[in-house]
Amino acid sequence: MKTFHFDFHTPVGRVKPMHGVGQPPMYGTDDFIMHYIGEAGIPYSRLHDVGGDFGANKYVDIHNVFRDFDRDPYNEASYDFAFTDHLLKCLEKQSCHPIYRLGETIENDFWIKPYRIFPPKDPQKWAVICEHIIRHYNYGWANGYHMGIRYWEIWNEPDNGRDNTENQMWHGTPEEFYELYSVTAKHLKAVFGDEIKVGGYATCGFRHIFSDPARFGVDCPRSDDTCYSSDRSAHFLRFFEGFFDYIKKNGAPIDFFSWHSYLSTERTVHAAAYLKKRLAELGYAGLETQLNEWNNSCEDQGDPDAMDAQMAREWGSGLAAAKAAGMMCAMQKTDTDILCYYDARIDISHYGGMFNPITRKPFPAYFAFKAFDTLYRLGQAVLSEGDGDGVYALGATDGTHRAALITNESPLDRRIQTDLPREMRAYFVDQTHELCELALDPTDFVLPSGSFVLLEG
Repeated sequence: MKTFHFDFHTPVGRVKPMHGVGQPPMYGTDDFIMHYIGEAGIPYSRLHDVGGDFGANKYVDIHNVFRDFDRDPYNEASYDFAFTDHLLKCLEKQSCHPIYRLGETIENDFWIKPYRIFPPKDPQKWAVICEHIIRHYNYGWANGYHMGIRYWEIWNEPDNGRDNTENQMWHGTPEEFYELYSVTAKHLKAVFGDEIKVGGYATCGFRHIFSDPARFGVDCPRSDDTCYSSDRSAHFLRFFEGFFDYIKKNGAPIDFFSWHSYLSTERTVHAAAYLKKRLAELGYAGLETQLNEWNNSCEDQGDPDAMDAQMAREWGSGLAAAKAAGMMCAMQKTDTDILCYYDARIDISHYGGMFNPITRKPFPAYFAFKAFDTLYRLGQAVLSEGDGDGVYALGATDGTHRAALITNESPLDRRIQTDLPREMRAYFVDQTHELCELALDPTDFVLPSGSFVLLEG
């Protein structure tokens, strides 16, 4: 049995935007699926890997917007904004804010030939190109817009591999990336100041800490899986330490730090605690952090085939929905500021867990985001206690209305007891229910494995 206590008179901070996503569900260039984003109140969509390989040669990537690096970055004729304009207008229509990744799409087949993942030959010119992309979308330059895009992220996973034989995102040295970040961040903040937030670098994450938790000051069980102890995983941490050492010595600004996790909910919470601790030790206490690429329908243990098989089993299941709800509830209680699930594409994908690519309808996981938005719109998170053993909960209020989300991602059906009011209405999600109202006593009920319940009243 699991017992949860909710105190709607004890506020614990705002409900944060934990229900952001990766690339939005554009179907080619059609936005007829995008209404789901607005209906779920998705607050952010991170623009990375948009459109497929090479950004479909159309969207977002620097090589798609500024196609010839030898051209004049101050001349609007050097830029091709057409398809990215279309994408951003579709997002704006759904009141979903972009997190614009300044960089390139991952090149999974780089081992045949890499094309766009080399360090720019002139970092200062690259920074000027980024400046004019911002001018186009925020200041009307080049027949542009006034979208007020807040977050501008420099690159994605430059630490993806130790060298060019395994790195799908950056065919340069760590020091070359540190320089690119420093030059670009200094330039953009000098031009725009606090009107934008500049950050990065979307690290592959902190899974190495689980190879020796005691050494890293993490209170969790040790794992002997070689994924966690591998030198590639250790490289992620070396890159992280080198990055902050470099930007501190060179006075480079950073408004937010972004990171990724394909670990379980429990391990991701531990990773967030480690990041908070280490940032404070490095002199960056309180720095905004974004977990802007995550998916817990797999446990990243270094075996891509096993990950793919696990994801394939879970898509369309209540378990994927329960895990997604669990991650959002659990990470709300960490210092993480924004989450973006990878991802919301509507395409054949190992990671596209929100929409069925055949029917173009939502999978159960979509309703976890829609349910979380109910709490997000109420605004004020309240004290909730009882998380553990794969069962998580979160409560929220606006001072008048109350809601609670309770989710069971464990392999067992769990009896739940709470001190919630009996008159709260219950909306249930599992493999066959999509926020369906059910008759349920909120104080004492059984929550099946792979399901969650939203309670309102």
